[in-house]
Amino acid sequence: MSRTAKASHRLVEFQSEGATLRGWLYAHDATTRRPIVLMTHGFTATITGMVADRYAEVIHAAGLNVLLFDHLGFGLSGGEPRHVLNRWLQARGYRAAIDLACTLPSVDPSRIALWGDSLSGSVAIAVTSFDERVRALVVQVPACGQVPPPADPDGSMFRSLRESYFGGDVVSNPKDTIGPMAVVSHDQIGSPSLLAPITAFRWFIEYGGRPGTNWQNKATFVVPNTKVTYHAGLCSPHVRASSLWVIARDDEMEGAESHISRMCFGAVPGTKHILEVDGGHFGLLYHPSPLFDHVSAAQADFLVKQLAVSSRRAGSRRAGSRRHGSAKKSSSRRRS
Repeated sequence: MSRTAKASHRLVEFQSEGATLRGWLYAHDATTRRPIVLMTHGFTATITGMVADRYAEVIHAAGLNVLLFDHLGFGLSGGEPRHVLNRWLQARGYRAAIDLACTLPSVDPSRIALWGDSLSGSVAIAVTSFDERVRALVVQVPACGQVPPPADPDGSMFRSLRESYFGGDVVSNPKDTIGPMAVVSHDQIGSPSLLAPITAFRWFIEYGGRPGTNWQNKATFVVPNTKVTYHAGLCSPHVRASSLWVIARDDEMEGAESHISRMCFGAVPGTKHILEVDGGHFGLLYHPSPLFDHVSAAQADFLVKQLAVSSRRAGSRRAGSRRHGSAKKSSSRRRS
């Protein structure tokens, strides 16, 4: 059977910020409590047919439970207004997913991992730094920003961010609002969009345009009026969970600059691994492809090891990783 053959899953619902979030639970036999990986897609993409589901299938096949869910206001999930990108609401969505995972009979609540892509990658970094229940983290092409984070020698800015995560108003009186406008456009002069690279247009139109994805080419980006502005780099020095960072060598996406992602990775004190890949921001989101096979196998291998999963299929994941040479061998540094 192909590593990315369709896996069985069921629809689940849970509450976050007064709205119903929905996702797919890929669960194994409940007679044995297994780890779970909580996954959600980046920016405005959805979990239906836009490749995050393919990553979920590979990770599930490696022996882990998976919960793949749509952010508040996107895809299958409820929430009004629709199509509003707010990092803090996404972070609290991850927290609600962790709460749900801890109640599932098939899940070992001491072995929870987060997975995030692009914008969700930066959010997952922050949640991992805030929430001690997270044991492992996987991020791919994380949108860690355009500039380095401000200095935070005494950790006061991080503590302020953590307070925003657990409480406080992250909706009213935003510092900045961009949109509503198109997510992607082929004509940045005549019809500018939130994402400017032509690679973004090609990927979103190809995958989002497929039947049943629930993706729409419009969104509003909001910067909440918090005391400290969100930056993943303020959180990465506080990530204690084991982490795997998949970073594009030359990421073309504004806000996902490769050198900033590497800087954030370098600040992580916990056990960490980096996998640098070619293909820009969207290369690993094309399925089927050798790059997808390589990255998904590396992620499954990492999660199996860090969450101590016993699975006969783990060996096939490692074999798949050796077969594909499109990415640089990962490096690791132990917890300091």
